[in-house]
Amino acid sequence: MNALIMCGGKGTRLRPAVGDTEKPLVEIGDKPLIDRVADAVWRAKIRGDTIETVHAAVSPATPATAAHLHDDDRIRCLETAGEGYVADLTAALDHVGRPALTVTADLPFLTASHVERASRVAGGDSLTVCVPASLTASLGVSAETAIEHEQRTVVPTGLNVVGKRSDERVIWADERLAFNINRPSDLDRARGYINS
Repeated sequence: MNALIMCGGKGTRLRPAVGDTEKPLVEIGDKPLIDRVADAVWRAKIRGDTIETVHAAVSPATPATAAHLHDDDRIRCLETAGEGYVADLTAALDHVGRPALTVTADLPFLTASHVERASRVAGGDSLTVCVPASLTASLGVSAETAIEHEQRTVVPTGLNVVGKRSDERVIWADERLAFNINRPSDLDRARGYINS
């Protein structure tokens, strides 16, 4: 399957803390978010035989990110219209096909092991990786979307597999997946976490 990194959002909720810097280029530990995610996906690709090609979906809202990725021969950039996450994801999936591993560019502590595990568990079907809402709360990070699953409140992480069949949810209590950088407080918490 192909991998698709979604990095075309406007990042407006984070904007006050980062000025004009596009969200995928915001640094944590002296490394842009997009590079952290791309490194994890690329390591999963070279360690196994699940990921074929790594794509990044950029938009008119992220021209600096597109320029940053232009010379990275590990990644193929796709231009989306920037009409919102779902519309851009749908357009990108039409290009890369299904099943595809999808991940947002704002997961600073994503690892190759996370990518490999999601791919393996999905087995070509759809999968949404979640963390317990209690974990995000204990870390002090925002939870933009919370859903009920198996009598627990969980938060989707942004790591998914979009397949051709039904969607399964899994709950992984992994602190690294609980960090999704959407607000200035999330950025502060992630920078504190990496330094601790």
